[in-house]
Amino acid sequence: MGRVLPLLFALSILAGCSHPYNGTASASGGTEPRQMPSGSVSATGPVLSYADVVDRVAPAVVTIHASRRVRAPQQFPFFDDPFLRNFFGGGVPQSRGPQTEVQRALGSGVIVRADGHILTNHHVIDGAEDIKVDLNSRATYSATVVGSDAASDLAVLKINASGLPLLQLADSDKVRVGDVCLAVGNPLGVGESVTAGIISAKGRSTETVGGGSFQDFLQTDAPINQGNSGGALVNTRGELIGINSQILSSNGGNIGIGFAIPSNMARNVMNQLIGKGKVRRGMLGIGIQQVTSDIAAGLGLKQVRGVLVNTVNAGGPADQAGVKTGDVIVQVNGKDVNDSNNLRNEIAGMQPGTVVTLSVVRDGKPLELRVKLGELTPESARANQQSGGGEDGGAKLGITVSPLTPSRAAQLGLRRGTQGVLIEQVDPDGPAAQAGIQAGDVIQEVNRQAVRTPGDVAAALAKSGSRPPVLLINRGGQAIFVPVPLQ
Repeated sequence: MGRVLPLLFALSILAGCSHPYNGTASASGGTEPRQMPSGSVSATGPVLSYADVVDRVAPAVVTIHASRRVRAPQQFPFFDDPFLRNFFGGGVPQSRGPQTEVQRALGSGVIVRADGHILTNHHVIDGAEDIKVDLNSRATYSATVVGSDAASDLAVLKINASGLPLLQLADSDKVRVGDVCLAVGNPLGVGESVTAGIISAKGRSTETVGGGSFQDFLQTDAPINQGNSGGALVNTRGELIGINSQILSSNGGNIGIGFAIPSNMARNVMNQLIGKGKVRRGMLGIGIQQVTSDIAAGLGLKQVRGVLVNTVNAGGPADQAGVKTGDVIVQVNGKDVNDSNNLRNEIAGMQPGTVVTLSVVRDGKPLELRVKLGELTPESARANQQSGGGEDGGAKLGITVSPLTPSRAAQLGLRRGTQGVLIEQVDPDGPAAQAGIQAGDVIQEVNRQAVRTPGDVAAALAKSGSRPPVLLINRGGQAIFVPVPLQ
């Protein structure tokens, strides 16, 4: 089974990383800015070389060294006990007290402003106490963190330099599946390397909706490996279209499935971090899920489109605007919506206080509602999850769940009127899988509390705290209680 991995290359314990890292100095070894020609590689006939593109891109990519001091584990901590020292006759090594060690990591970044602002991944520098940046000119600078955003896995650094070469951010919305892209970086610390591939897909997410991260990845088959995090994914015009962040791998190495944060998301986060030092995000205050063909049929929709509102937070922005449970959101500001993750990212990309127009279908009739967005905070996000904020009510157990519809119940051979929450996916490494729970099982109770929505599951699990929850599982019409150890 594949695992999603950050593109790290840790020299010790710290989770640092490298990205497709573009860096070459000018012939003189200086750091003079180099103009990026507007022309692209010719699309007529076979392209025999991307050397000109790489030559233009490389000077704007840097190597990042991050380090921090951590407490080293004691080798014989129990020998500090007087009883044990006497038991062994005093002939044992004595602990020398707390020791520290330095953890180091290697990563990369992209110069986005000539005054020394550098864009990289949050996980490259997370927890670092000392950050050094190597330019292609072989000059090394100390860097400070301007701002970091774990939710998008982006961070901005600043070095005391000027007149630096930089990469222009392209409009990633215009990137098309099948476009050629280049990854330039320092995989596994072997040195600068360039790989080529295409955009394999857009709008990818490696996490269930509501899991805390905001993901809208470009997927590419350009070979990238651990050590490539924070680096540039560029088009054939030498423009930045993404910041490499993760790979999907069964063995820890490249298998042709890599993910990059699109430049439009990176631009929004970067500008806020530079301008305010933090990122503010809009919020509707609803729980949503995909509209399947079964749901569309049950709601009398003529097309399988939009996202279904399964929860409305009382007193929230959507509630105040008149949004109801069961509404199907088909457009935001006239733009079609067909994916839960896409809607979440679209709203989060707007500032709190923005007024948006939602086009919804309610009881088969079109309706437009104007909503003034609230601000997404850790508290509001937690409240949204506990009241049904999406299909991830079982994220704590490593499962993805959705409401059980009558048609799905019939397909599963369940008796008419069976109620509960359907398990759509099970993480093979999660607690639920270890307890024997399978996709297609129906959760009817959590700790003897009946559940009907993903929000019910999340709320019941929140109440159980660290105690192993006991689930009443219905499998093919047979019910059984299943305890799920969390450790």
